[in-house]
Parts: sequence; C-alpha cells; structure tokens
Amino acid sequence: MSEAKLTSSTAAGQVESLLSVVDIKKHYQVKTGFMKPEANVKALDGVSFNLDKGKTLAVVGESGCGKSTLARVLTMIEQPTAGELRFDGQDVLGLGAEAAKVLRQKIQIIFQNPYGSLNPRKKVGTILEEPLVINTSLSKHARKQKALDMLAKVGLRPEHYDRYPHMFSGGQRQRIAIARGLMLDPQVVVADEPVSALDVSVQAQVLNLMMDLQQEMGLSYIFISHDLSVVEHIADEVMVMYLGKAVEYGSCEAIFNDPKHPYTQALLSSTPRLDPAHRREKIKLQGELPSPLNPPQGCAFHARCRYANERCAQQQPQLVNESGTQVACFAREEGRL
Repeated sequence: MSEAKLTSSTAAGQVESLLSVVDIKKHYQVKTGFMKPEANVKALDGVSFNLDKGKTLAVVGESGCGKSTLARVLTMIEQPTAGELRFDGQDVLGLGAEAAKVLRQKIQIIFQNPYGSLNPRKKVGTILEEPLVINTSLSKHARKQKALDMLAKVGLRPEHYDRYPHMFSGGQRQRIAIARGLMLDPQVVVADEPVSALDVSVQAQVLNLMMDLQQEMGLSYIFISHDLSVVEHIADEVMVMYLGKAVEYGSCEAIFNDPKHPYTQALLSSTPRLDPAHRREKIKLQGELPSPLNPPQGCAFHARCRYANERCAQQQPQLVNESGTQVACFAREEGRL
C-alpha cells in the first residue's frame, strides 16, 4: 500500500467511525516574562470522540476552552503533542507527509470570519480554483466548470465568478468560503464558528445551506460554536469542553433535555428560550475561566461549581458513562447532583 493512500482497516461486519480522535493533546511552551521559565499550556489535554459519516458533532464551550485548537489539529494545520487521529480506520499521524497531504483534502475547514478568510485581491473564481490548482491535475476549463458548479450549489450565480469578495454581503462571503471548503470533495468539514460573524437574520440561511449540502454530499461536520441555540438546530452529538478537556459528551437530545454536568447546565441556562415551558432556572457562574497558564488542581471547574467538595479540588474526574451520556463529574458520581 502506498504511503499516500488512506484505506479502511475495518473488519468485515464492523462499523468503524469515519473519524476517531483518541486522547489528542496539544501543549504549547510559552514565555511568561523576562528571565522567567517557560510555561506549558495544555490547550488540549486528552480529548477523544468519534464522528460517523453524514453526522454532525458540535463542540461547545467558552472562549479559551480549546475548540479552535482542536480545529487546527484535526485539519493538520498543527501537529498534536500526543494521541491518535484515525481517518477511515487508519492512524493518519503515523503515515508520513504524503498521507497527511491526502488527509488535508478529505478534511477541510470553514473559518469564522468570511471578511478575513477570503483574499480581497483575488476574484472569487481564482479563490475557488486555488485548491484544485495545488492538489489536482485538472485542466483550466475543468477547474472553472467545477467552481461554477460549486457556486450554484451554495446559491450564487455564474456572474459572481468574476467579482471580488468586497462586492458581497457577509452571508454571501460565507457561502463563498463554504464553496471553497468543498472544492476538493472532502468527507469531513470542520466549521469553526461559521455563523458567529453574521447577522442573526442571515445565520439561519447559512445553517440551512450547510444542512442541505450535508444531505446532498454525505458530509460529516465538526461544528464548533459557543451559541447553543445554533447547536441545537444542527447537531447530532454534542461535546462540551472546559479548559482543554471534554466534561460531557452525548447525543444532542440527551444534552439539551437532561444536561448532567454543572457546567453544561450553566451554559444551557443562559440560552434564551421563547417557549416558557422550556425555560431553565438561570445559573450564574462565579469567577472567570481559569488561565491555561495556571490551571487549578483537581477538577478545572471546581472553583466555579456550587456542588464542589474537597475531592473535586484534589482529583481530576474522568468521563464516565451515565445513561448513554459521558460525564466527568464527582458530584454526579457521588449522587450530590
């Protein structure tokens, strides 16, 4: 088998997840000041999940929890410090540079800000064709035809091919960014806050477009967001992160109907609800998110948690299966929550 080829090692009769992340870690050495030793920042500290074909996993949490670092690691923009990244049954991190190049075509990213992610000096057609120029041997005519076809898929017209990004609205620019992300026919799309920079009136249109494309092209999404009302609309599964770790992981229905971790409960309580029957008691978290430079001992959330005890301050909880949802919380384990 050539190094560049990614093939499934799934045994007969077994269903393997399209993307499996096993104990991924990403640590950075950063300077803390003049003549001071470097600190080890654990941006990701052992994150694991599975993503099935055609499904959407939402990754949620406050700024600084490691969501965007996870996006960069999954798309090979950055190498993880440790862990496994298995695509279609194979550990890609151990396959070498050529295999990594193939992976980049199969896992693409859509960035948060359509104003900054598109080159203002290039026409839309050039922007869309650039991935094809770098990664394929298609002719100029074939590249243009594919770009026009992709513009049509995202709801834009052929005449938009020769225009510059500044001539479009925010929603149209994000459609162009989505089209660029799909030019290499990826199987997994990592969407890093794809609608947070857009007006609320446009967000639903872009989300509906993404779901239509998922249905049409069989895409799998890693959907990174801090907006739980958006997540509820699009996700099949949800992973809640706090300071580089997953604290709760389960189906979207289970997370929204019966959140088990105190942090998840607090996040959901701050989500606006129009239906009075679905409104939750407001839970106000005390204090700020701890600095990754100096994380607290024990459970990272214990200083802000109303259920914390001495054990929470000393030991670090691990994800434990509870009624189909994985939750890392001693209060749940001990029946105090």
